[in-house]
Amino acid sequence: MQLLTTIVLVAIAVGVASARPEKYKRIGGKPPRQRHDEATKNKQVKTIPPSCESKIYCQGNLLHTIQMAALFNDSKHFVDMSMNADEDVILKNFDVFMKENNQEPTKEQVEQFVNDNFSFADELEDWMPEDFEEEPPFLETVQPEEIRSYAKKIVAIWPNLGRKISNETLENIQRHSLLPLSKGFIVPGGRFRETYYWDTYWIIKGLLISDMKQTARGMLDNFVTLVKQHGFIPNGARVYYLQRSQPPLFAPMVLDYFRASGDREWLTENIAFVEQEVKFWLENRMITVEIDGKKYHVARYYPESLGPRPESYKEDFLTASNLPNDDAKQKLYTNLKAGAESGWDFSSRWFYDTKGGNNANLSSVDTGRTLPVDLNAFLYKACHALNMLYSGLHQLDKASYWLNKAIEFKRVLKDVFFNKDDGIWYDFDKTLKKHRKEFYVSNLSPLWVHAEHLDFNPDKLIKKLHDDGVFEYEGGTPASLKRTGEQWDLPNAWPPLQAIAVQAIANTETEEGKTIAEKLAKQWVTANMIGYERTGTMFEKYDAEEQGNYGGGGEYKVQAGFGWANGVVLEFIRDYYSEAEPWRF
Repeated sequence: MQLLTTIVLVAIAVGVASARPEKYKRIGGKPPRQRHDEATKNKQVKTIPPSCESKIYCQGNLLHTIQMAALFNDSKHFVDMSMNADEDVILKNFDVFMKENNQEPTKEQVEQFVNDNFSFADELEDWMPEDFEEEPPFLETVQPEEIRSYAKKIVAIWPNLGRKISNETLENIQRHSLLPLSKGFIVPGGRFRETYYWDTYWIIKGLLISDMKQTARGMLDNFVTLVKQHGFIPNGARVYYLQRSQPPLFAPMVLDYFRASGDREWLTENIAFVEQEVKFWLENRMITVEIDGKKYHVARYYPESLGPRPESYKEDFLTASNLPNDDAKQKLYTNLKAGAESGWDFSSRWFYDTKGGNNANLSSVDTGRTLPVDLNAFLYKACHALNMLYSGLHQLDKASYWLNKAIEFKRVLKDVFFNKDDGIWYDFDKTLKKHRKEFYVSNLSPLWVHAEHLDFNPDKLIKKLHDDGVFEYEGGTPASLKRTGEQWDLPNAWPPLQAIAVQAIANTETEEGKTIAEKLAKQWVTANMIGYERTGTMFEKYDAEEQGNYGGGGEYKVQAGFGWANGVVLEFIRDYYSEAEPWRF
């Protein structure tokens, strides 16, 4: 196995790992599945695919040479550039370039090669959603005036984040890393200029609150396109994301849209693709674990593809540089991609030392060892959503099938992830077969999706959160209580995690839980307002310890925009500052 991996990794480095790709479809390929080739002596040797088939954006010596030259502050910059000629022409140009420079070009020479062969083109056009309203109806019910005024400003951000792929880009898509999508969409913001999977869940929440059902439908249409083309929804709409996804929230998005619109025609036409997306997870991200003599099928994040993440190539390459062999490096690359697939890139959730504890060191990331409670809760939510959607279409056999799948995940959440002593759910270490007893907001995800069991004690859970000091932060609920310098740890507070925390605690349906949820939601709205007044923008994450300050840490600078921040704050305003009826799962 080590020899095979070494050969393949060397092939990537010298650009001979795969045959020359075709035009556009070659970039897509088949959905990421674990594939095996029969080896000698009847042994099965796993063949790990590249991130995509492109020898410009995903693999090969050209990618390695340019990314390691560190021409840009952000490695994502290069893989978002457009080719000035077809791929085969640029690869020939690169071969000549390397020979002329004895295979060791200087940084200045690499920069000139990039300038000659690539450009940072305007792939996307600004797009004004046709259904945008400056004052959607829900604003009329918001009190006090200060909050209503702020909510109106947030609604006004949607057109600033509206994008559509230009016709010129679509006509020459083979020269771009973008995946072709025909409908306009709302981007997260900043460096995230394309559609992203789990961001879209909270963006659509905000769009529906803003009465922008047509825009929400267009974004769902784009996701259907991705499922049709690739069999699943990638992390984002770029070719270098084609071997990994993000938290599976497509079915819940569709359920929200259906509830808001009653669009039976759309649902009838597309329900099969919604189902296909959930099946992708059930077929490609499940493992069997045995606990106390019982076997359970449990989901985990583990997208296997060769080499570093293309959009973080240099960072991953250097992180792995001190590991002893190519097998160890490839395992780390897979675990880094798994962390990115989780959305928590990165966090102490995925760090291990040799004794199974937490170690704030990116080179010790072992995401695949962690069975994540939130993923299994998301899949419960997705199966439950399919049950409700098929019920709405009166397809009762299908509805029953997905109800049973939801029940299976609910059993897994209880038997694998729930800790009776602490009264809360935890991630599970599949190697040591024990809970990782640290606070992460993800611990609350089963309660967020209403998958609690009959003997669950809400008072015990709330006491545990009080004892851990979770409610002591005015700037938001931190992702974790560990200070590692990673962006999904203390002090960072992320919008989607606020939604999970607030709505989970409200779902205890106790008076104390409802009071705490309202307090946390209003603190978050206040923090966002303070930050907006200071800067005139919304951020992807905030500082839990300094109310109104934006967050930091991780691999890139904090980004402004920001799609899911807008969606979550609008949801809290609707639920806690207006007379509008909250939507509950």
